[in-house]
Amino acid sequence: MYGNISILIMGEAKRRKNLGIPPREKTEDIKLPQLDKKAIQQKVRSTLYKYPIIPFLFYGAAILILIGGLYYVFKSLNIA
Repeated sequence: MYGNISILIMGEAKRRKNLGIPPREKTEDIKLPQLDKKAIQQKVRSTLYKYPIIPFLFYGAAILILIGGLYYVFKSLNIA
């Protein structure tokens, strides 16, 4: 009984050796691209200089979401 379990638990390297198959080739490590923070900052700044209304729209949307959330909480709790 225990012999069958050891066959099921056998690792890939040992199984390939028993079958006479050569070892698996190692794959190359994937290198992630490096982020250039200064270039990203420059792009963000140029976009903000080109469209100066973006921060106002962002903060306005955040305030509207906050007010909507408060309204939903007050309505669900029947506090008003």
